[in-house]
Amino acid sequence: MGRRGRNNLADEHFFFVTTTIVQFINIFSNPKYCQLLIDNIKHYQIRYKFSVIAYVIMPSHFHWIVEIKPEYGTISDIMRDIKKYSAWDILEEIENTDKRLSKIFEDAAKIYPKQKRKLWMSRFDDEVIRNEKMFWAKIHYIHNNPIEAGLVNRAEEYKYSSARNYKFDDHSVLKIDVSMAGTEIK
Repeated sequence: MGRRGRNNLADEHFFFVTTTIVQFINIFSNPKYCQLLIDNIKHYQIRYKFSVIAYVIMPSHFHWIVEIKPEYGTISDIMRDIKKYSAWDILEEIENTDKRLSKIFEDAAKIYPKQKRKLWMSRFDDEVIRNEKMFWAKIHYIHNNPIEAGLVNRAEEYKYSSARNYKFDDHSVLKIDVSMAGTEIK
């Protein structure tokens, strides 16, 4: 599949990104897998020098707003590496602990001749953040996602969300650049 014009976005810096587990499997209900994803994000944050503005790890997918520095890598470079290496780490853990789940990810890879297992859907969705209105709409969407899914009553109650960073200045899970937004968490 084509890259949908991503080469035309060399000067863009802010992206809203969503990526999803194959078959919408709820692996991120397990904190161990959330931590493996976060560890990969932190690693590539150093390599590609991007800032996370907002994020949420939902049971079957994650959303984030990221500010990239194109001279260090594109959004495609960042997502390729995070998806690839988080998949290796998570699938290795699954293979060692849950044979039934491991089989599902092996079966998902059967249509890809060079893959043994498949964790993430092949593509990720990204939107360039073009203005302040869109920026705020996406932050609110990210922070309200766990509420809408019935996982918590208040955004800041959800451990794997930047709502905690904004509300409590709690960067214990993932460091967030809160300087651009004074998000009001209700």
